Amino acid sequence: MSENDSRIGDIPADVAKRVRARAGRFRILIIGRANAGKTTILQKVCNTTEDPEIFDSKGNKVDLATVDPSGKRGMHDINNELVFRSNPGFIFHDSRGFESGGVEELEAVKNFIMKRAQMDELREQLHVIWCGNVNKIF
Repeated sequence: MSENDSRIGDIPADVAKRVRARAGRFRILIIGRANAGKTTILQKVCNTTEDPEIFDSKGNKVDLATVDPSGKRGMHDINNELVFRSNPGFIFHDSRGFESGGVEELEAVKNFIMKRAQMDELREQLHVIWCGNVNKIF
């Protein structure tokens, strides 16, 4: 490799640029225990204290009052897209959180992953699945 080659890590810059253009924003699913602070972790990663903007699967903005943490803690719709204004290059999906013996949550996550894996457009597929302390649940 010559010093004129432009690379991003191990990937040639032109390849990275083409993939980024096809993918648009990176889509990340975060899963873990219920009430483990998954959204708080995302705030730290995005270097913000702001709440994310939430959009339903049709792209409509969700009223934050309907997902107020005090009343609906852990009651996230995995299909909703969370976007932080400070870091708009990422779309996050937040699972409801796993409870010991909770089959519904696991099935919802499995179905969501399968649905996203079958999408034709790269921008609609999941790019990352981030699991936090799932082994303490099972």
